Amino acid sequence: MSKAQSGDTVRVHYTGTLHDGDQFDSSMGGEPLEFTLGEGRLIPGFEAAVVGMEPGETTTATVPSDDAYGPRRDELVAAVERDQLPDDLDLSVGQALQMKDPEGRPFVVHVTAVDQDKVTLDANHPLAGKDLKFEIELVEIV
Repeated sequence: MSKAQSGDTVRVHYTGTLHDGDQFDSSMGGEPLEFTLGEGRLIPGFEAAVVGMEPGETTTATVPSDDAYGPRRDELVAAVERDQLPDDLDLSVGQALQMKDPEGRPFVVHVTAVDQDKVTLDANHPLAGKDLKFEIELVEIV
């Protein structure tokens, strides 16, 4: 049987959990995730765990935050005046908003606090600064 290597398109089932066991994502019960190893579309630690696997094989991979979504960066959190946002925007904690940087590129922020005058926005990925654990099954090499 062949082993998955860089350049192979693979299909995997996975379940991702945090250190405390809370599940943050899973493909179980749905279609397997399909991607090409080495393209860099997924976090590096996840791809590295699949390299060398054979179809039908399962593995558990712990991916440190530096090989996942990186460290949490305080400079990506900002409190903005409520009047800088559209008046008709109904804001709530946890809500995701799409914004644009000065060059017009879109990025996502999450609302972390709301009061009468200010809204705190966090541009960190929700999993930044967290070590991740994945249960991975290589379903097939396409």
